[in-house]
Amino acid sequence: MASADITRARVLFCDMLNLPRGKYVPVDVAAGGKIGFARAAFAVSYDRDLLTIPGCGYYDGLPDMELVLDKERRGSWQGMTEVALGDLYIGNEPFGLCARSNLKRTVSEWEAIGYSPMIGLETEAYIFQRDGDGIWRPYDTPGAFVYGTGPENDPRGLNDDIWEAAHKAGIPIESMNGEFDNGQFELTLKFDKAVKACDDAFLMKTMAREMAFKKGLLLTFMPKPVPDRGGSGLHVNFSFLDRDGNNPIAPTGELSDLAKHSMAGLIKHHEALAGLLATTVNSYDRLSAGSLAGYWANWADDHRLVTTRCSTKSAKSARLEHRMADCAVNPYQAVTAVLQAAKLGVNGKLTLQPAEDLDGIEQVREKRHIPSGLDKSLNALDQDPALRKAVGELYCDALLFLKRDEFQRLGGKSVDAVRDFYLPFI
Repeated sequence: MASADITRARVLFCDMLNLPRGKYVPVDVAAGGKIGFARAAFAVSYDRDLLTIPGCGYYDGLPDMELVLDKERRGSWQGMTEVALGDLYIGNEPFGLCARSNLKRTVSEWEAIGYSPMIGLETEAYIFQRDGDGIWRPYDTPGAFVYGTGPENDPRGLNDDIWEAAHKAGIPIESMNGEFDNGQFELTLKFDKAVKACDDAFLMKTMAREMAFKKGLLLTFMPKPVPDRGGSGLHVNFSFLDRDGNNPIAPTGELSDLAKHSMAGLIKHHEALAGLLATTVNSYDRLSAGSLAGYWANWADDHRLVTTRCSTKSAKSARLEHRMADCAVNPYQAVTAVLQAAKLGVNGKLTLQPAEDLDGIEQVREKRHIPSGLDKSLNALDQDPALRKAVGELYCDALLFLKRDEFQRLGGKSVDAVRDFYLPFI
């Protein structure tokens, strides 16, 4: 779209609930580089209660914060519109609740020891349609199958619309296909530098849900929206570039010490990571023994039943893949958590345990696994001072407050009630 056709900017940031908070403003206002918001945006629950979240200034008049916009603008899937992303500040300092700023700090810490993180995110989602009574039901795709493409898997062409909109907006899709269950899809984004990869994932999720809404459909990234069908995850693939521009994960075909220490850090902080990567009550319907998700505190090469899967077949494309997170999580938060846990392993030169060598479905050697629910995972995070400090004390305090409140609201609710609580937002 020519610049003369752009009449407004959609300025956006991702909050702790993974909601795309923002405003439409004239392009000349966005050109000023700063847009004000109330810090209370972080204090509002899914059901619009105002909470005393640390850092939001609840007892100080709910003061402002500023979104300091990137100079570069992103393309948009909306007419006459450009997208502006940025980082939240209070005065001259990054706001401690800004996940994007925390990720930038995390990247800088890795770069200080000689490595630039590269990230590839795999997302999974279900499509729902309304039945004759107005109830959301899974998308009717009787001819769907795993790795399916075309109209049998998507009779109303939603994925075609998502692909075209992503191309228009410059969101780099690597692949799209039908996933394990009817109406479930995988959308994988290309590897990129960490902040850019998370920007792409944030915008993709926002765009995809809006494309579905236009067709009268609901696209949900809930971890387990249908109890008797498969779960949907967010797989965080990562590698690095060293100062010579090489991938140091497996330069000789064998895992490097950097890779081994990184995985050891992820395993050491396994339980606490659940408090950062699986942050809804519904997340724990997906995470169970025998699932293709990040339940056990283990690793292996090319094994989809472990939490940390590595690929060493090519020195150039070697990577580590952490499989615990789901797309209810702010992507900046997810990548920060994974990179910080990995860095704790590198800094501490932690020893990597033996690889899982059993099937992971009926038999597994590992005994440690994630906590049994959101409340226990939040407690595990609260009791892991090293990871809390690495991710950000204020950020973790706020997340714990917000999510403990959410857990209490949903305590004793049925599976259907929990689904209906999250479905409009995730």
